[in-house]
This record gives sequence, structure tokens and C-alpha cells, in this order.
Amino acid sequence: MFVGHYSAAFALKASQPRVPLWAMFLAVQAVDIGWALLVMAGIEKARVVPGFTAAFPVDLYYMPYTHSLLATAAWAAALGLAWHALRRGDGRAAALAVAAAVASHWFLDLLVHAPDLPLYGNQHKLGLGLWNYPVPELALELVLLLGSTALYARTLPRHARRAWTLAAVLSVVQAAHTLGPWLMDDARAVAAMALAGYLAFAAAAAWAERGSAA
Repeated sequence: MFVGHYSAAFALKASQPRVPLWAMFLAVQAVDIGWALLVMAGIEKARVVPGFTAAFPVDLYYMPYTHSLLATAAWAAALGLAWHALRRGDGRAAALAVAAAVASHWFLDLLVHAPDLPLYGNQHKLGLGLWNYPVPELALELVLLLGSTALYARTLPRHARRAWTLAAVLSVVQAAHTLGPWLMDDARAVAAMALAGYLAFAAAAAWAERGSAA
């Protein structure tokens, strides 16, 4: 899953306005940011395999430190505790929201991945495989994204226009990602591009909130 992850960011931000939207954008992609760094470092493993799934031709065959359920739970706990320590004034609910944002990644990935999501270590892998059905997969991502954007815009109307602009850009990127040609043949290049995208979208989320208090 790609932009569908941001549905959790918009929804949780609506419930906890003290947490910046850019932080929620980073939280929902935290394990993928870790994955990108570990793949580039050669610690976790992936390979481009044309046709591996119809929408995402990358075999994610070794990612125990970021995408196992146990590891995701550890990331969520660590980042939630870090948020509480650094921004105690936001309250426990805000820290729990950050932790929930991190944890949401695994469960949303479960819908689209091939069976490559371990429960722990590199064992007992799960995945419902919606990446093999590009049009339904794209529809799911967009429904999640646009529904959560509507909730965010209704809760924080002063940010609605920029939020919808951001959602429109994300929708176009998702459509190109799902339906467009695949141009990369190196997993480290895929990881580097993904990392750049996550950081750019977090910056765009900061722009979407700029100009008035949340």
C-alpha cells in the first residue's frame, strides 16, 4: 500500500489536532522509511522481479526488522514513547495516536502485499495479495485516502483547501504508480525513490497545515 497509508494520518490527526500532520505522515510510513534505509544498507533484502505482482513487481523477501508484526509493534511502542517524552504537553492520547499511526502500516499492508509480511522474524508470512488486481487495489487506496481527507477537512475546515490539494496530488501519484510502466530494475533505487517520496509528502503535509493554527 502507498497513499492509502495516509488515510490513517488524516484520520488520526483529526482526532488529535495537537500532533502535526507532517508528523502523522512520517509515523504512518515509519516502517517503510526504516525499510528503505535498511535495504540501501544491505540489511533487509528485496529484488525487482517483473510480474511478481501486477501492481508492484518487487519481491520483498527479507524484511524482519521493519515489516514483521512483532517489529512493527516495537516501532509503534518506541515512537509513541518518544513522542510522549519529547512533547509531554500533547498528552498521552497524542502519543497513543502516533503509536497507532505507526502500527496501522502493517494492517493496511496486509490487504495488498503478497504473502511477505512475517508475524515475527522472517517466518509465518501473510498477505492478501490485492497488488495482483491493480484496479481494485487503486480503488481501495483512493477510497481510504479521500474518505479520511473528508473527515480531516470537516474537523479542521481552515485547512480543507490545502488538504484536498494534497489528496489530489497523492491520488495522481498513486494512479501513476499502480497503472503506469515500471522503470526501475534495482531494489536499492526503489528504496531510495520511496524514501525521497515519503520525505517530500511529509513536507507537503506541513505545507497543507501552514497559515493557521491546527
